[in-house]
Amino acid sequence: MNTINGTMGTIQELQSLLFKKNERIQHLEISLLKKENEIQQLKSQLDKFQSVMPFGINSLPLGQAGRRKHRAQGISAEPQSLRTIQEIVQQKFQEHPKPETSKELIRRAIADNDFMKNLETTQIKEIVDCMFPVEYSCESLIIKEGDVGSIVYVTEEGNVEVSKEGKILCTMSKGKVIGELAILYDCTRTATVKALTDCKLWAIERQVFQTIMMRSGLIRQAEYTDFLKSVPTFKNLSEETLIKITDVLEETFYNQGDYIIRQGARGDTFYIISKGKVKVTKKRTERGRHRTVHKDVAARRLFRREGVARRRCENCKYHCRRS
Repeated sequence: MNTINGTMGTIQELQSLLFKKNERIQHLEISLLKKENEIQQLKSQLDKFQSVMPFGINSLPLGQAGRRKHRAQGISAEPQSLRTIQEIVQQKFQEHPKPETSKELIRRAIADNDFMKNLETTQIKEIVDCMFPVEYSCESLIIKEGDVGSIVYVTEEGNVEVSKEGKILCTMSKGKVIGELAILYDCTRTATVKALTDCKLWAIERQVFQTIMMRSGLIRQAEYTDFLKSVPTFKNLSEETLIKITDVLEETFYNQGDYIIRQGARGDTFYIISKGKVKVTKKRTERGRHRTVHKDVAARRLFRREGVARRRCENCKYHCRRS
């Protein structure tokens, strides 16, 4: 009898232990599910930041006659002190008043710089407004090779000398951007810049510059994502997928009467009409006779280069993706 009671007690203990273990497993599974959801949310946030912060600024090829392209510009993927997208978008920086001649000088300097010439108009305007005046006396060091770069300059008055490892590379006068490489590519100063005369320059700090770059990318991404959600073809795609698509969209402009696609051409691009209207024509042969079919296509419709039709524009703007 004692043996039976002992056996029953052991079974009950094992069942109780098994029940507790099952409860523990269920608790861990719930915890794991929560962690997986958190990871997905963080990945989504990471995708948003990465999509507007590719490494370096890529030079864009000149568009063909009659069309203009705008693509997101990249900056170094440096961690920002601003914690959320909303904070980045809403962040305000002090604007420094300057005469129109100085504004135009800065704009021209940026346009002439190989690494900054593809910035968007809104980005350039913010940079111009946020630049503040600095002055250096003759023989002063403006930039020292090997230092950590924190400021980009545009020269307005005076001459500067650029040297590397003690060897003079060139001299520059007004209307030149200096110190941009360390800001764009997150590296130390690649050369030394010394004032040959008393100099006046316009300057912008690293965090201000990079936030302007990133903010415009985030705003553009939000606009493109909302636009894609309104396109029937993409309306059921996940947020993460839409973000990845927005990262490779190129905004292309066509004037009225321009041909976007010609029948018989090789197809490597699809277009989404953002604004305007296009006319689709297709030549067909029926019973030995040639016949042209016409069809109008309006905004938020997607079409591909299928090599079978040509589409003519009426004041159109497109988001396109090259295959």
